[in-house]
Amino acid sequence: MIDLRGKTALVTGASRGIGRAIALYLGRAGASVAVTDLLLEDRPQDLDILADYSALAGHFQKIDGVYTQSTAREIRDSGSASMAWAMDVTDSGQTAKVVEEVKTNLGPVDVLVNNAAIMENLARFENQQDEHWSRNLEVNLTGAFNCSKAIWSDMCDRGWGRIINISSITAAMGAEANPAYASSKAGLIGLTRSLALEGGRSGITVNAVLPGFIATEAMMLAGEERLSQYRERSAMKKLGRPEDVAGIVAFLTSDLAAFITGAAI
Repeated sequence: MIDLRGKTALVTGASRGIGRAIALYLGRAGASVAVTDLLLEDRPQDLDILADYSALAGHFQKIDGVYTQSTAREIRDSGSASMAWAMDVTDSGQTAKVVEEVKTNLGPVDVLVNNAAIMENLARFENQQDEHWSRNLEVNLTGAFNCSKAIWSDMCDRGWGRIINISSITAAMGAEANPAYASSKAGLIGLTRSLALEGGRSGITVNAVLPGFIATEAMMLAGEERLSQYRERSAMKKLGRPEDVAGIVAFLTSDLAAFITGAAI
C-alpha cells in the first residue's frame, strides 16, 4: 500500500542501524534514495580526529562497520535508484551542497529523514563535559535544522514534502547520565511541531518518531547485563528491530499519513 515511486528521499546517518533500515525500506517502496552519512567505506579518516567528533563513529570506522555505499548498492539491486554521499550535518554549507547534488542526480528531495545522531557524554551530571554537551546538540538538533533548511524552499515551491525527525523515547522520559542526548532529542520535537505549523500551508508534513530500545549495532555494545535491563523495561520484554522503526517512517512518508503532522510517535 505504500508506493513511493517517483519520490526522492534523503536519509541522514544511514550507514547502519535505524538509518540504514529506513533507507532500505524506502528504496523497496520505490523511492530513489540518497544515503548520507559522516562516513563512507572508501573515504580515509583520521581516527583521532573522528574519535573527538564521535566515539561511536570512530569505533565503527575502526572495525569496518560502515555501510553507506553498500546500502546504496543494495537499494539499486532492489530496483530503485540510489547514491551515497558523505555529509556532516553540522556543516550547513556542506548539507546545502549535497542537497543540490541529490537534486541533480536523483531529483529534488521529497522526503527528508533526519536520523543522524551521536550519543556521547555518558557520565553523572557533575562530570558532564561542556564540549560533549555542545557536540550532541550540534549533531542531533542543529543537524536536523540544517538539513531541513536546505530542502525547505524546494518543498514549499512544489507544494509537497515529508520530513521525519528521528527523536528518542528519552525525549519524553529523560536519560540518566546522558542529559545532552535526551535534551537534544526533546528539542527535535519542538523543531518538528514548529515546522509542522509553517509547512502545513505548503503541503509539507513534519513528524517525529521516538524509538525505544532498538537492537542497533550501537545498542548491542551496551553489554548483556544492560541489554537485559532494557528488555525488562519494555512492555514486550524484548528489544525492537531497526525495521520496526523503518515501517512507521515509511507510513509517515506515504499518502496514508497525508493528514498527520506535528505528531511525536
